[in-house]
Amino acid sequence: MVYRKGSNRNKTLYTVLLIICIVGFWLFENFYTPDSYSDPQSNNGSTVADYLLPGSTSGQLVVHEHFMLSYNESYEQAEWVGYSLKKEHMTYDDRKRPYFIEDPKVKTKSADWRNYRGSGYDRGHLCPAGDRRFSEYAYNETFYTSNISPQDRDFNAGLWNRLEMQVRRWAKRYNEVFVVTGGVLEQGLEEIGEEDVAVPRHFYKIVAKGSKANLQVVGFLMEGKESAKSLKTFLVPVDKIEELTGLDFFQGLPDALENSIEAKVSTSAWDF
Repeated sequence: MVYRKGSNRNKTLYTVLLIICIVGFWLFENFYTPDSYSDPQSNNGSTVADYLLPGSTSGQLVVHEHFMLSYNESYEQAEWVGYSLKKEHMTYDDRKRPYFIEDPKVKTKSADWRNYRGSGYDRGHLCPAGDRRFSEYAYNETFYTSNISPQDRDFNAGLWNRLEMQVRRWAKRYNEVFVVTGGVLEQGLEEIGEEDVAVPRHFYKIVAKGSKANLQVVGFLMEGKESAKSLKTFLVPVDKIEELTGLDFFQGLPDALENSIEAKVSTSAWDF
């Protein structure tokens, strides 16, 4: 038997390098994320009309370029995310998924994405990445952790996705819709991660179109579980969503008009 000292030395060096690579990847995966996304052509604001925006129970209103939100630190997520979706936004541009990162505009610090790891829940987008493919920056913005909520995987990929696709069809048909969406944040919810991110039992989405004087609105409320039922099954008056969330939607409208559109369910102006 021939003993080759150099061969053992090479094996040792290989093992050390392999360990360094594994440790380096672990450190990168667990501790590195960019601080923020940059937009070289920022327009510094949202184009959503004030009368379409709900109130904020937390007082922490955050304005990004392509959506707005009210962050609720007690539940480590947004109580609502609002945005305009236009026909011209509907592109099929291929975008590389960026890192989920903390929202630099949330003063109390939005939840770290690692809270979701091993929880069994998806990082469910509120403003969908698919609605923001028209620019790299708009797409990346949706990966701020202020824009995600824990969702059951089958629900996220199933019923919730079906509703998102329906909203896109409306944007194409009606040229523009306004969307406000979120989880129902209430006491006694399951929590995940070191930061105790609440897991909503129900999610809502309110869609509006038309002018201020002729606003058409539909509201959806659904349990965070997969269902094969028709989307119409989940229609509810906006008043019902207000009752559950404690939010005041369309507070910028005249009281009579606000009360009228929030008290009823009407699908006559919407093509399902």
